[in-house]
Amino acid sequence: MLIIRPVEPADLPALEALAGHATPRLTNLPAHRERLEERVAHSRASFAGKVDFPGDEHYTFVLVDTEAETADGAVLGTATVRARAGASEAYYTYRQETLIHASQQLNVRREVQTLALSHEVSEASLLCAMSIAPQYRGTSVESLLRRARLMFVAQYPERFSDVLAVAFPGYLDDDGVSPFWESIGRHFFARSYQEMNHIAGVRSKSFIAEVMPQFPLYLPLLTPAARAAIGREHPGHERALSEMLAEGFVRSRHVDIFDGGPVVKAERSRLATVRGAAWHPVRIRPQHALPDAEPALIANQHREGFRCVIAQYALSPTGQLMLTDEHAEQLGVEKGRAVLAAPLGLPAAEDALDEGEM
Repeated sequence: MLIIRPVEPADLPALEALAGHATPRLTNLPAHRERLEERVAHSRASFAGKVDFPGDEHYTFVLVDTEAETADGAVLGTATVRARAGASEAYYTYRQETLIHASQQLNVRREVQTLALSHEVSEASLLCAMSIAPQYRGTSVESLLRRARLMFVAQYPERFSDVLAVAFPGYLDDDGVSPFWESIGRHFFARSYQEMNHIAGVRSKSFIAEVMPQFPLYLPLLTPAARAAIGREHPGHERALSEMLAEGFVRSRHVDIFDGGPVVKAERSRLATVRGAAWHPVRIRPQHALPDAEPALIANQHREGFRCVIAQYALSPTGQLMLTDEHAEQLGVEKGRAVLAAPLGLPAAEDALDEGEM
């Protein structure tokens, strides 16, 4: 059975492997043993801590195959929620703006698109650091890993911002080169995108404010390839972006400072998983006795012992959620205990710009 649970120290080798297999490599999931050890410890302290409002907490989850022939099962994926993106240091993005240059004497009026350095996203909770084993990419298991975080957020709203954000990896060419970085960042750092991505992952990102230009960048001065990459996701993340748009996220005016990838945002209360989640007492039934039903995300209500699985959304006439013994055991719930359930299916995505970002 596949379940989602909080990360544990024994998961470290698997995390390192997942970081190495991420496509493209992720700044917030570096294949660096010492940094990953720090992140595991940080996550465990976050789950255990008493929190009244979002701060510098990181909640890291793993996807586990409990039937694997290892003591704790095989770790097949990981994903994280940062309670406040800029809690320890400002979270920088570029914000797309429009400047108007006009002269009455010359009868000239031009609207010019620019990129301005911003840290507005710093206050949002950030869904990040997701990587999954190749055999599960593009499946409902990937949805389980991606959306189980929202099941946790729905239960503990005081731990997260009212606004959630996701920064998607940007477009890279066939050689792994970022046209966006080549047109901007390389002029100030004289290093490749891959080098800077690694440095940002294992060190502080304070160098962004120290070296990157503080003045607006005029898009007409960038290369055509760089302009085309602004707000364009990496091909390997097209499905993930579509699912997040269907979830209720919308494209913002913000893009990643390194590769120009899109940043999507949403009010927590408007997300489909949060709105569709409902509590039900458990009734345990054998598999053959369960009626046909659509699959759903099912989560227990234990913070440090959080578990989330995919199971049938089968309700009894009295509103009890019918689970098999196996699912109940994995969730750590007994008869009469309440679980949170949300439909696995999502509405069609509306790829729109957030009106609040206009």
